Amino acid sequence: MTKRKIEAYESSGNVFADLGLPNAEERKLKASIVIELHRLVKARGLTQIKAAKLIGISQPDLSNLLRGDFEDYSAERLMKMLTVFEQDIEIVMKPHPKAGERGRITFRPVAT
Repeated sequence: MTKRKIEAYESSGNVFADLGLPNAEERKLKASIVIELHRLVKARGLTQIKAAKLIGISQPDLSNLLRGDFEDYSAERLMKMLTVFEQDIEIVMKPHPKAGERGRITFRPVAT
């Protein structure tokens, strides 16, 4: 049996960009927010029905959202969902460390 050589590439840190998807930075931001939303739902021991009612969407919509179907939601709307779970959202703008390079958007939840 012949061994096949597997090519591997170092990630850019954004799987959506690595896959060549459009709006990769926005997708990464939304995915990060949804991951945190999922963590908060689980931490409170909420069913999807109760969590959906709390944030104002239907249970099937929440299920789709938590499975990664967040295309129809703006980052702002997703952030507002986090505030329902008593989370403050703080947006900080600062100069990019490398002059001449485009800035980036990052999401860092505070560890609890």
